[in-house]
Parts: sequence; C-alpha cells; structure tokens
Amino acid sequence: MMGDRLIVQVRSDPYAMAQPITRILRQLSPNQPVEGAATLADIRAEVMSPERLNVAVSVVFAGVALLIAVVGVAGVLAFTVSGRTREFGIRLAVGSQPRNLLLRVVAEGAAMAIGGLALGAGCGYWLAQLAGGLLGELKMPGVLPVAGSALVLLMAAVTASAIPAVRAARIDVIQALRSE
Repeated sequence: MMGDRLIVQVRSDPYAMAQPITRILRQLSPNQPVEGAATLADIRAEVMSPERLNVAVSVVFAGVALLIAVVGVAGVLAFTVSGRTREFGIRLAVGSQPRNLLLRVVAEGAAMAIGGLALGAGCGYWLAQLAGGLLGELKMPGVLPVAGSALVLLMAAVTASAIPAVRAARIDVIQALRSE
C-alpha cells in the first residue's frame, strides 16, 4: 500500500487482474472506494504529461531569469554606489540624512526595474504577435499572470537594491571625502 493506492505486481496482463482484485477488495472492505486501475507506465505518463512538463520547465526558467535579474540590478547599483562614494559623502557632510540616500538608491533600482519591465512587456507583446502570426494557434497569457510576474520582478529588484542602498547610507563621511 502506498498512500491511498494499492500496488500489485503481476506477471501477466495487469488490466486482466484489475477486476478480480477489485472484487476481493470490495469483499474485504465494502465501504472502501475502489477506483480505476492503472499501470505504473500509465501513472508515469500522467505525471509527466506534456502540460506538466511545460509548467515545470517554465518554472525553472522563470526562477533562473529572476535570479539573473536580481543579480544584475544589485550589481549595477553596487557599481554605481561605489563610483558615487564621494557624492554620497558630500551629501552626508552637508546634512542629508542616511535614510534619504537609502531611499534614493532604492528608487534608482525601482526605476531601472520599471524601465526594464516596460521594455520587456513591449518587446514580449510584439514577439508574441509575431509568433502568433507564424504559428497560428498561440495562446496568449492573461493580464493577471503577466501583472503578477511584473510585480514579483519589481519586488525582487527593489529588494536587490536594498543591499547597495544600505552600503551607500553607511558611508564614512571622512573616508568618502578623502577618496579620489
């Protein structure tokens, strides 16, 4: 017994044995529901159906794309912050609050993400129209999945912006003014 399935190994045709096994099970426990018999090959084919395989592959690629986007945003902002150390030091020296620097860097990351999302959505729509014209029966995703994906990507970019933003807010004013 495996979960709610009874697994029986037979040496002959498994479908020929389904009815006698079902009859025996109903005799042993009349209240126990007994549903369709299937071979392990049938179950494997059901589990690895093309739709499920497509979903699994899409999830893996989406995860990798999200990771690349987060690393890209964090890397670009880290480079930008390191190049603007003197500017941030001057801002802090003249009285700017570290919180303002933090919000400014996070806003730059969000702006980069919004620009990338707009460009990606436009190009994606254009490519989908082109592919639909070439392939015919191409099913477009609805607004909700696209908007949800964009929101997840935007949140990931803002989160990735926080690391360089915290570093910008913690710059030592004296060392920043002495650099360069």
